[in-house]
Amino acid sequence: MHRQVMLLASAQALFQTASVMVMTVGGLAGGRIASQPELATMPIAAMFLGTAVATFPASIWMSRVGRRAGFVLGALLGVGGGIAGAAGMWLGSLLLLSLGTFLVGTYQAFAQFYRFAAGEVADDTFRSRAISLVLGGGVVAALAGPMVGRFGADLLSAEYAGSFLLMALVSLVGAGVLSALRMPATKDEPGTTQQGRPWRAIVTQPAYLVALFGAATGYGVMILAMTATPLAMLHHDHDLSTAATVIQLHVLGMFLPSFITGSLIARFGVIRIMLAGVLILAGHVLLTLTGTGFASFASALILLGIGWNFLYIGGTTLLTTTYSPAERGRAQATNDMIIFAIGLASSFGAAALLKAFGWQMLNVMLLPWLALAAAALLWLGYRRKPAAVAGA
Repeated sequence: MHRQVMLLASAQALFQTASVMVMTVGGLAGGRIASQPELATMPIAAMFLGTAVATFPASIWMSRVGRRAGFVLGALLGVGGGIAGAAGMWLGSLLLLSLGTFLVGTYQAFAQFYRFAAGEVADDTFRSRAISLVLGGGVVAALAGPMVGRFGADLLSAEYAGSFLLMALVSLVGAGVLSALRMPATKDEPGTTQQGRPWRAIVTQPAYLVALFGAATGYGVMILAMTATPLAMLHHDHDLSTAATVIQLHVLGMFLPSFITGSLIARFGVIRIMLAGVLILAGHVLLTLTGTGFASFASALILLGIGWNFLYIGGTTLLTTTYSPAERGRAQATNDMIIFAIGLASSFGAAALLKAFGWQMLNVMLLPWLALAAAALLWLGYRRKPAAVAGA
């Protein structure tokens, strides 16, 4: 059990390194070759489009061929994405660059199930910690992603082409790690999509809806602000190196708490931790109002990462209580497909919103969304009281 969780955590570190590289240089690379400033974040949006499109097919296919085969295929798609992205920069083609990041997004569609796989290999007492540990692999990505992306930016004559080639290499190593994964067979694996409750009965459960909305809120808010950050920093006279440092700190905020989030959930309950995540994201918004210097950007982005961590791990943990093994393919795929559709909208709209409203107002506009998420969590806590609030 622990060995498989460690393999999944390693695979998460490699995948997340590739993903963070797209988030660090994708908008800047797009800005170099886009015909209009509003299209600068198109490569990042294409990554989330790839994830949204591929999530449901990836889940259903893995229910037939198994986790390992699906995970390895996803990593190989990441290899192709890195190569296509490099070719796009070399040829000055925004469409080819976006095709590359789209393929990285399909890699992400498979990789999003690493955390669910951790829950499947773990027993009940270890499950929330296993999910946290796998997501904790992103700590490596926090350090490596921006650094490798920045290193590759000037590696070749075509700016950022080297970054995407290094992304392909990281994905290839990920495929190698995943080839050693051994998932336990489940008795109800054959015909999984034909068993269990109807899809509507699964996704209309109050706990399912709140878990989905909480995780989607954390992801959408985080992606919108994270995508806009490098562009906003360059607009306010910061250089790429400084922006990459802020992204590093942000990703550390995303994943470093993972080593304790599972324990916090076990002690205080999942709803309380998700509510804490909403409050921390509100703190991010307030910090953006303190200015546009390095300290303001860095502190705000650290809180953005921590808030995402609490909501995303909390939402995942809560979601795992709402379906049976026979229902997991549809339940997990629907959850992640919706989350990444929201991520797609957030990433694609980031550049336009930043241009229209500026960095600070863009973040202030997130407060009603956060208030609605808090209300949903309080409603579920009241509905399940005292069990959900005390230790769901």
